[in-house]
Amino acid sequence: MGSIAIIVLLVLYLGLLFIVARWAEKFRNGKLLTGPYVYALSIAVYCSAWTYYGSIGVAATSGLDYLTVYVGPLIAFPFWYLIIRKIIRISRINKISSIADLLALRYGNSRSVGAWVSLLIILAVIPYLALQLKAISETFHVVTNTNETSSFLVDSASYVILIIAVFSAFYGSRFFDASEKRPGMIAAVALESILKLLFLLLAGIFVVYFVFDGSTDLYNKASELEGFAEKNRIDGAEGAVNWFSLSLLSFLSFFLLPRQFHVSVVENRKEKHLKTAAWLVPLYLFLINLFVFPIAWGGNVLFEGEQVNADVYALLIPQYMDNQVITLLVFLGGLSATVSMTIVASVSLSVMLTNNLILPFGLSKRIHRPDFHPTALIVRFRQIGIFLLLMLAFVFYRSFAMDYSMVSVGMIAFVLIAQLAPAFFGGLYWKTANRKGVLWGMLTGVLIVLVLLVLPAVLKAFKGYGLLEIDMDEFGAAGILDTIGMGILDPIPAALWWSLLFNTFVFVVVSILAKTDYRQRNYAEMFVDIDHYVDSHINAFVWRGTAYISDVEKILVRFLGEERTQRALRIFRQRNQIAPEEDLADARFIKFAENLLAGRIGTSSARILIQGVTKEEKISLNEVLRILEESKRQIEQNKELVKAGEELRKLSEHLQSANEALLTKDKEKDEFLNIVTHELRTPITAIRSASEILRDDDELPEEFKNRFLENIIVESDRLNGLISEILDLERFDSGKNALSFEQQNLNEILNSVLATLNHLFVSKNIRLIRNGLEVNTLVWLDPTRIHQVFTNLVGNALKYAEGEPAIIEISVTLKDGVQEVEVSNNGPNIPEEELDLIFDKFYQSADSRLKKTQGSGLGLAICRRIILAHHGKIWAENKKEGVAVCFSIPLDSREKPEDSL
Repeated sequence: MGSIAIIVLLVLYLGLLFIVARWAEKFRNGKLLTGPYVYALSIAVYCSAWTYYGSIGVAATSGLDYLTVYVGPLIAFPFWYLIIRKIIRISRINKISSIADLLALRYGNSRSVGAWVSLLIILAVIPYLALQLKAISETFHVVTNTNETSSFLVDSASYVILIIAVFSAFYGSRFFDASEKRPGMIAAVALESILKLLFLLLAGIFVVYFVFDGSTDLYNKASELEGFAEKNRIDGAEGAVNWFSLSLLSFLSFFLLPRQFHVSVVENRKEKHLKTAAWLVPLYLFLINLFVFPIAWGGNVLFEGEQVNADVYALLIPQYMDNQVITLLVFLGGLSATVSMTIVASVSLSVMLTNNLILPFGLSKRIHRPDFHPTALIVRFRQIGIFLLLMLAFVFYRSFAMDYSMVSVGMIAFVLIAQLAPAFFGGLYWKTANRKGVLWGMLTGVLIVLVLLVLPAVLKAFKGYGLLEIDMDEFGAAGILDTIGMGILDPIPAALWWSLLFNTFVFVVVSILAKTDYRQRNYAEMFVDIDHYVDSHINAFVWRGTAYISDVEKILVRFLGEERTQRALRIFRQRNQIAPEEDLADARFIKFAENLLAGRIGTSSARILIQGVTKEEKISLNEVLRILEESKRQIEQNKELVKAGEELRKLSEHLQSANEALLTKDKEKDEFLNIVTHELRTPITAIRSASEILRDDDELPEEFKNRFLENIIVESDRLNGLISEILDLERFDSGKNALSFEQQNLNEILNSVLATLNHLFVSKNIRLIRNGLEVNTLVWLDPTRIHQVFTNLVGNALKYAEGEPAIIEISVTLKDGVQEVEVSNNGPNIPEEELDLIFDKFYQSADSRLKKTQGSGLGLAICRRIILAHHGKIWAENKKEGVAVCFSIPLDSREKPEDSL
């Protein structure tokens, strides 16, 4: 395809993402968009262009090394669930919007920590963003059959990158509150996760089954290539150490990459969604790597001896086979992987840039001014920040990354990100960790990475431009480690181990030796023991000084608006039982105000603002520990009281329910006795009246005597039937009615019933329709009782069928090990609200359209109990004409099915 066509396709694709995002924001509270599957799919943003293209290149050139990027996250998931759950709890109550905010708050709400972490992440992620831009540019040229030019101004790929940068800047910074959920962005990322997975699977299927004759054919041909066996095994201790090191690197990156933190923590709506992500994301990683090996070695077979870029085999193979459709779909899949990572990463970086660098340092004086209105300015800063970061990544790509593979660039970024590990994990689980240890440890680790990895890359780039003539072996991990006798490690693992070793050592030693102030100790307690404070974190915040609610309120109004501020203050006062006229602020209000501001401008800037209108007194470390200990005891006591209160409430509800049940049963018993008495009195009265006439009138004609005797017999039969039905109900309700099971065919039982009632069908001119006569499956049941059910249901249908002709339809079907029967007539419908009531004892509809029929009103009630005794179901439903009564029973109704409630 031509360059213009690809650019148009790109614009249409971005338009689709924008439409999906706007639709998701419109229905932001829908169950689908806020559910666990969209959340889990958004975490698959981890699979960027590195996964989509770079893994194939590594598999083709280095064999099994590509798996380390995914083995690490798979190993991480059992720990990931526990750690991320803890961070989510910390972030939710403190309105944290980035990993820089998290670490800044943990170490005493320190703006220096927030700034250093932000700078480190920007330093690490810019090469990673450059990797994405490299993927866009290279694949664009592959699809359009063009060559990359030295001048980016005449390179069409540059304009593709520019369009993505503008789109990311526009859409990624639409929210002023950085901690606010972005359902539109997450829905778009989830969609892109599906697309990149589907298209890469499609490419793999195409390679294995259309280019080659199955996996066996591909393997046989690939195994003949030089170096196949050596590349696809781990050679000895040296290979194992390097493989483990790279797996550890991806393990750490899965926690520490800013985009992963954003989708996993900031965008999490419910903790329980983690359970779905814990199995769905590993499954996703497995599926997206399913065809990496076949595509890589299929490309090696097809392009043996040719100088081609193995990273783009997924595009080159279908292009080689002249299949433009697969080529275009694979390109769109790679575009999905690139755009989703770029948007999420740039959003996270822009938030850190404004909240931890621009506001606390560049605008630290202006934000105190009453005429400073931050909303539009901060949003503009974030838009410009996203665009400039992407342009900086583009410059890095054009200047340094063009001569490196995707994986080599990505690994350098991963090693830099890994320098956050001591501060991150130490801050969550070690109370002694402090700010100085973090800053010195991080600085040490970054310097080692710069010397061992970044400096050699820069020198190589300068040498390529003819600016320097330096032997690269004198610099970098390989050369330095060979000098000290540790040449077993490759450059990336070597840089990882040495940087983390010295980073952690300095972090621990300085944290132990340096003095920790009361604010750091306060947050250390709240972070490490978050489960104790999650429901009362405001009470665990230690602060002493002078502050007025009215002064803080003015700041809140400037950043949150009048309406939201007043609503928040009203809720705070009600929850903490503070009178509206009270103006003196306490520790709870200071923490409450900081949290409100933190979502908008970050934890560090929030603290700067609050400090500007308060006079805080320093507190000794021992006093902080004493206050926290008292707070912890009070929290435990409150939990015990809440637990006791909950138990009392449940007991009270149970007693109330039991009492209501007794009253209901007593009432039902009275009603039942009244109805039974009435029903029994009717035939008894008729029998008595006929008997008295026969006794007192000796001259009664023979014809009348016979009529009265016939009435006596009929009413006696009715009385006998009523008594039998009442006894049946009593036996079922008391559990004394034992069923006699045997295997029978439902159609045979139904035939017997219909033969008995055939004269009624003839006399009433009713048409009978039978369906399912071919169903001859044997069912374990009580034939006498099922005969009784059929008799009642067909008898009821006979009473209500009407029209010319009146129709009764009976169907027998077999579905998933369950036999279902439907008996319907073409009479009047039953009111919808009464469909369940017809199975109650003595039911009579209040609908005047339904004719009142003779009978006890117990037939359907008995049918219900018989079917339930067979572990089946019975129900009624209105048809277009008439009513259908249906029941179903399992093929073996002797025991309750496992899935039955």
